[in-house]
Amino acid sequence: MKSVDAHLADILATVRTLAPLEVELERALGTTLAEEVSSPVPLPPFDNSAMDGYAVRHADIAGAPVTLPVIDDVAAGSGELRAIGPGHAVRIMTGAPLPAGADAVVPVEWTDGGTATVRVERPVAEGHAVRRAGEDVQAGEVVLKPGTRIGAAQLGIIAGTGRRRVWVRPRPRVVVLSTGAELVEPGTPLGPGQIWDSNSFTLTAAVREAGGDGFRAGTVTDDPAVFLDQLDAQLVRADAVITSGGVSMGAYEPVKEALTPLGTVRFERVAMQPGMPQGFGVVGDDQVPIFTLPGNPVSSYVSFMLFVRPALRKMSGLPAGPPPIHTAQVLAGLRSPEGKRSFLRGVLADDGTVVTPVHGQGSHQLAALASANCLIVVPEQVTEVPSGAAVQVIRI
Repeated sequence: MKSVDAHLADILATVRTLAPLEVELERALGTTLAEEVSSPVPLPPFDNSAMDGYAVRHADIAGAPVTLPVIDDVAAGSGELRAIGPGHAVRIMTGAPLPAGADAVVPVEWTDGGTATVRVERPVAEGHAVRRAGEDVQAGEVVLKPGTRIGAAQLGIIAGTGRRRVWVRPRPRVVVLSTGAELVEPGTPLGPGQIWDSNSFTLTAAVREAGGDGFRAGTVTDDPAVFLDQLDAQLVRADAVITSGGVSMGAYEPVKEALTPLGTVRFERVAMQPGMPQGFGVVGDDQVPIFTLPGNPVSSYVSFMLFVRPALRKMSGLPAGPPPIHTAQVLAGLRSPEGKRSFLRGVLADDGTVVTPVHGQGSHQLAALASANCLIVVPEQVTEVPSGAAVQVIRI
């Protein structure tokens, strides 16, 4: 059998990082930055008030309480030049430019709120409640580097530098197909020998959680020709394809039967539990990666975490490799078959120090998986882990 590490290495050696494209900011969320972003101006571009209050010279209120005449108002967005002399105050709003001569802002809460005169109850230090020009970013300073995943804050600073469009590596478009004559759509009645399809929903959601655009293509029967027709129809919108089911050693394995003759997809046994039957390769003129995962719900999800998620990271232009490993103390004994790396479902405590295996470790037990928040890793050479031992865990 092939090792887990070797299978992942082969996948990462095959998948390609997606080419960059320029997008509007509204479409950039969740993508990966493909260029350096710098600010053409200082941020903030001018000295301004951090709160509603009164712009003053701090020396004029050192002996507070004091009363000062209010000579002007300045609102956010004002383009007029204003100044104050000794012994005066200007009412100012949050974000408004600081008048020349002022060196501090007194919060309105520390005053009587007057409009003609203002009584200031407390002194302030020089620079109080003042945002200085360039204190966040200097003109020409790089604010984001290539390879940064664009979230809400990153999108905000790109907009804050005046950019309307940005070069990114897009979210991978991933089509998900489930195979099996026994599968029916949730919401429809079950007939004899039928089950509701859960894999396509699970895997499509997992793609989206991983930062891709998941497209659920539904279920396909056990006819290899029908599977190929559906696959061909989906390749036009796919950067990658995930299938579940149809890859084991028995009869009626449509994915294996359909793809083996192409010679571009390999079906192998990987030394892991759950998820031993695995397939991976490329299909179509554009050499689209295809991950053919086993059909048992837990097996397909564990396979996604170990193999597909790292591949999507590489496609997105992010660092890719095995999932991050943490160490915790297991609160119950574990068993694992010799020669296979086991990924048992568990609940990791909030502080990350202890982990409890869930009840129900079968590869079909989706409810047990739904109650877990991590995978407990048992190495290939270990068959028993005593309660209280240190184990490796992968957060899910």
